[in-house]
Amino acid sequence: MVPGAEEISRLVIYLVLSILYVSFWLGISILFSVIFRSTATSALASLALWIFFSIFLSLGANFLAGIIVPAAQTASDPALAIKSVEIQRTISLFSPMTLYSEATFTILDPTRNTTNPLAFVLMGPFERISLSRFQNPLPLLQSILIVTPYLVSIVAITLLSFGICYYVFMRQEIRTI
Repeated sequence: MVPGAEEISRLVIYLVLSILYVSFWLGISILFSVIFRSTATSALASLALWIFFSIFLSLGANFLAGIIVPAAQTASDPALAIKSVEIQRTISLFSPMTLYSEATFTILDPTRNTTNPLAFVLMGPFERISLSRFQNPLPLLQSILIVTPYLVSIVAITLLSFGICYYVFMRQEIRTI
């Protein structure tokens, strides 16, 4: 199977998105390098922040959603189940890893027509099979429109990390003169 122009365009968008994501972590590591004088401290701080965003933020989202909407109530009321999933999702979107993974899954998989798993929470297995039978792949433009908020967020946090790094560096240089 030879990839067409749309598949190659999806891969190029994925490459650009991956470069932006890695640039965010590069900006964070430069920021910690400017803040901390020790190389080991800046590396450990960057690693700790990455672990926090990749592991502990999703655990905290599940924990907070369980506190706000107890699991016993979600089993009986679908509206509370939706609220619980929305709380988890909102908290998880503070993680750059979640932004990146949601955007890349949607860009690379043309059959995925939403980034919100909430649509599948209330569906039964037969409804999912029925939906998948009549589902067409999304064109590239539609996939881009779905992930535009994620793309903008990744660009914004990347520029913000470099901007803060530049500001901190310039403030340190002004004090040493």
